[in-house]
Amino acid sequence: MSDTDAGKLRARRSRPDEPSGISYHQPGDLAVVRAFVHDRAVASGLSAERAELLVLAVSELATNTLQHAAGGGRVTVRVEGDEVVCEVVDRGAARTFGREMPDAVQPRGRGLAIVERLCDGVSTATRPDGTAVVLRLRR
Repeated sequence: MSDTDAGKLRARRSRPDEPSGISYHQPGDLAVVRAFVHDRAVASGLSAERAELLVLAVSELATNTLQHAAGGGRVTVRVEGDEVVCEVVDRGAARTFGREMPDAVQPRGRGLAIVERLCDGVSTATRPDGTAVVLRLRR
């Protein structure tokens, strides 16, 4: 991400009343995505502790996108009633939820199980712009 892009992101994060979203395409973008989600979540009324849960969940999903789907993804954060809602959209296949946590000896496969345990609600939908994972945390 260029300095100009980072400056635009900072400006966007400073206006919590604006619709918010950020795209990511490479591992180096993940730190900026995490900062964006944290700032938007806190500006939307989540406590810093709950915002960190959302950041971890989004980081898991975005990392999965970069490992398993082509073209990167997009993250949006908004408020719906008493919830902060975050969508992670990519071109990957629909995810299945309701997973058991893999055994400690398994080298992979914990990401989606972790996401489910961190958030108050998790759902998925296939849409024209890709597959969306919708995360909900009560304020």
